[in-house]
Amino acid sequence: MPSPTAPGDHAITGSPVIGSGTRRAAGLLLLTALAPGVALGLLFLSDGLAATSLPGLPDSGSVTRWGLPVVQAVRDASATVAVGVVVLAATCLPTAPGPSAGSGGGSRRVSSTQRLLLKVGAVTAMAWAWSTLAMLIFVYADASGEPVGGEGFWSQAWYFATSFEPGRYLLTGAALAALLATACLMIRRPEGMGFAALVALAGVWPMALGGHATGSLDHNRLVELQLFHLLGVTVWTGGLVGLLVVRRHLGENLGPVVRRYSRLAGWCLLLVALSGISGAALRLPGASALTTSYGAMLAVKVAVLSAVAALGWWQRTRIVRRIESGASSAFARLAFYEVVLLLTGAGAGVALSRTNPPTPETDPSLSNAQALLGTDLPPELGIGEWFTQWKPDLIWLTVALAMTAWYLSAVLRLRARGDGWPLLRTIAWLLGWLLVVWATSGSPGVYGRVLFSMHMVQHMTIATAAPTFLVLGAPITLALRALPRRTDGSLGPREWLQEALRSFLAHLLTLPVVTAGMFVVSLAVFYYSGLFELSLESHTMHVAMVAHFLLTGFLLANCLVGIDPGIHRPMFPLRVVLLMVTFGFHALFSVSLMSSDQVLAPDWFSALQRPWGASLLDDQQFGASLGWALGDYPLAILAGALIVRWVASDRRERRRFDRSEARTGGQVMADYNAYLSRLGKLDGSLEPSRDPAPPPAPESTGERQE
Repeated sequence: MPSPTAPGDHAITGSPVIGSGTRRAAGLLLLTALAPGVALGLLFLSDGLAATSLPGLPDSGSVTRWGLPVVQAVRDASATVAVGVVVLAATCLPTAPGPSAGSGGGSRRVSSTQRLLLKVGAVTAMAWAWSTLAMLIFVYADASGEPVGGEGFWSQAWYFATSFEPGRYLLTGAALAALLATACLMIRRPEGMGFAALVALAGVWPMALGGHATGSLDHNRLVELQLFHLLGVTVWTGGLVGLLVVRRHLGENLGPVVRRYSRLAGWCLLLVALSGISGAALRLPGASALTTSYGAMLAVKVAVLSAVAALGWWQRTRIVRRIESGASSAFARLAFYEVVLLLTGAGAGVALSRTNPPTPETDPSLSNAQALLGTDLPPELGIGEWFTQWKPDLIWLTVALAMTAWYLSAVLRLRARGDGWPLLRTIAWLLGWLLVVWATSGSPGVYGRVLFSMHMVQHMTIATAAPTFLVLGAPITLALRALPRRTDGSLGPREWLQEALRSFLAHLLTLPVVTAGMFVVSLAVFYYSGLFELSLESHTMHVAMVAHFLLTGFLLANCLVGIDPGIHRPMFPLRVVLLMVTFGFHALFSVSLMSSDQVLAPDWFSALQRPWGASLLDDQQFGASLGWALGDYPLAILAGALIVRWVASDRRERRRFDRSEARTGGQVMADYNAYLSRLGKLDGSLEPSRDPAPPPAPESTGERQE
């Protein structure tokens, strides 16, 4: 007799995904060839595949002209499926109960449907890796004008891959895709799916760096918009493909999974629409540009996405209810049509990336500042510029808006069910993200790559001031109270937060000595190595720098004054020592930088040819003094919060002891007084006392976990 199948662990047998025999093969062939075919067709119609006619420029040959869009389309399609199916498996599909789940252990394991999606993810991630490597070869051939396989071609291609940014982006993308394929094959527990999903989403970043924004004057903002666009498209399209793969194996779970995916797809649609409109507005000089070949391809992509949006609305309003009533064939047809349209849009995106957008008739020469910063040099910094100079950093602005909206909605959810939440915590959270936005999009963000002093303002705000307020907002406590709990075995935001808090990495990073060490050591390593200059040159390193110092500052502040669970916190006297030592080292670093006559990142700051302001050394010494001074007010906030927490902890401990004494009739205090009385009656002889061990002291200096 076969063993029963656990919920969420349906057997992988039965009818095929789209059809049987010839229909299934034809459908898979159509999906495979759709994106490359659309890309080639649009490029052919716009003469994008024609040989170069400019005199003096070498031609890489027809193999490169036709092969590059094909491998790019394969890369984009395989990456889309790989990212989408892994995210779908990690967030929407139920897991299976593990061996100890029945005995209360709560252990879970990857279900068979999730394993099926992970196999699809492994295959498509490997195709992603190989097609990226092939694309690297064609990109070098196209840039150098040399045919593939010529004399010295392979050594020069390797030099291009390791020494130039476009080559490094492609090589990094191939490495991340290979890592994703390996992870998908090795995953055995649900926790591994979280790691695979993070790797998959990280693999989108190199694709954004090498997309349409390459070579644009407003490069950084276009890269950020391209990142949001690709994240929305990959999760949306790949998730649909994943649903088509596993829909017959989900059984009664199909309705909840589709409903959950539909909500995710709705957010992806919003992300794709906003990023696409914003990117087009930045690239196109005016409405007349819509009549060009670039504008026509953009119109095709907009029409495709509009059709998909209409189908998605139909799915959420009509089809989901029919699925829950037992009819799933309508969903399969609708999802297949959506995938076809989305892959058509992916092909149009490839054609767009191979077509130069129209540019206004201006002087094409760039100044040093424009070439390095991707924008004009800002005006001389004065009092007014501290408040009037703004340039949105779309990544951190989006994160701040999302975190603020989530926090406020969570507080409203608590109040709707009758639970309170302190107003001061909400104010602290809003103030923390306001500081992050000002540091990245306000004057510190505008001048941070031009003046070392403003970079130091940005650094201190991100590493010390903003994290302190964010910690005082107690976001983890709010999330655990407000996020809904899933009961079908799938892992939602609350479940993934709990997994993260229980992980070995979280336990390691929240150890007080590790937290303080990260904060102190990373400060010296960052500025006294090449990482500082690299963060000025590379947008990727700049984003990583902000994320690192925001995280280390958050961990340190949470260790000192936080109330969120999952954090190792020492006794209050040790916290005072930790605070003094950490900020003392920070002050020592600032003093050493003030007394130094060696300019950090001199090549970068000199190349900007800034015509105003102090000299490089004077500005650096002024920035070091600002770093010293700006460390005082976060220190004062942390010290004040630490004192308040200490006093509150002692009061709670006192009340706990009073309640215990009231229940026992003062027995603990009586025993302690009797022990002191016996000690007083000793005659002072040298004979060791045989008095029993003393009872516990009536008060404790430790903090009770909230």
